[in-house]
Amino acid sequence: MATDFLNALQTCLGGPWPEPGPLHAALVETRKIDDITLQLWSYEVEPGERVSAWLLLPPDSAENKKRAGVLVWHQHNGEWHLGKSEPAGLAGNPMHHTGLALAKRGYITLCPDALCFEDRRHPKLAGGNYERFEFLKYVVDGKCLAWKYILDMRRAVDFLVTRAEVDAARLGCYGHSMGSTCTWLVGPWEPRIRCLVGNCCLPTYAGIHREGMLHCFPNFVPGLERLGDTPAVVAAIAPKPLLLNFGETDGGSPVADLPAAIQKIEQSYKDQSAGDNFSAFIEPGVGHVLSEAMWQRTLSWFDRHLKSPT
Repeated sequence: MATDFLNALQTCLGGPWPEPGPLHAALVETRKIDDITLQLWSYEVEPGERVSAWLLLPPDSAENKKRAGVLVWHQHNGEWHLGKSEPAGLAGNPMHHTGLALAKRGYITLCPDALCFEDRRHPKLAGGNYERFEFLKYVVDGKCLAWKYILDMRRAVDFLVTRAEVDAARLGCYGHSMGSTCTWLVGPWEPRIRCLVGNCCLPTYAGIHREGMLHCFPNFVPGLERLGDTPAVVAAIAPKPLLLNFGETDGGSPVADLPAAIQKIEQSYKDQSAGDNFSAFIEPGVGHVLSEAMWQRTLSWFDRHLKSPT
């Protein structure tokens, strides 16, 4: 049944992803924040298309002392001028300097730009107009922006596992808001990611239609409603460890829809005898934020599942 769902989901997304080619990775710049080394890398996701990403290295990162790695998908927030630089700690809201915070905790982190953000903006089309253009471009090609985001995230993993300092058996990913959508989108398709955390974003189509929500484009997969709803995608991540954090007053993921969504995901984990590998937290009185309680749960989850070598 799970295989049938994934086959149908892949058709909705746009079909198989192309075989990965060479990364042609190039180091662009190096900086320091306290004792963390930040390296700006450029690598190829598709022929002729390059992505910029900050790689954050804790002190004494070395090939003979391999560390767990965490990929950090940035938020949307209508801030197309920001992408990788916010989680890397170079710009934006300090609440979301999560890649830097994880590096200070000892993880090697990679923070790439999503399409339409920061170094991947269009020279003529601004902000949301370019995002809309890309979404429609993929739709007329029989795909969707979620398909493209998954492809690019898989290429980010391709890059991270080339690093001699990284233990490829201990990879996780984290995202807030659109970054959370990225987390559950890539989860079923990337076996090298062993542990996942999504913060504040699991909109269901039922909730989107009921509330009239204009969500970011990666949430919209053509034909998915015929298979179920977005929690069915998240459920396909089982049995890999997954933590989802929510705010009770977050209008982007209405709390009314969460109990049924969580129950569906929990059942998928129980069916695979992996009930302890899923956790959901709804914080009372909190909205669309990364609260201290959410962040502490995130750190504990990564430490539990990634800290010890496998």
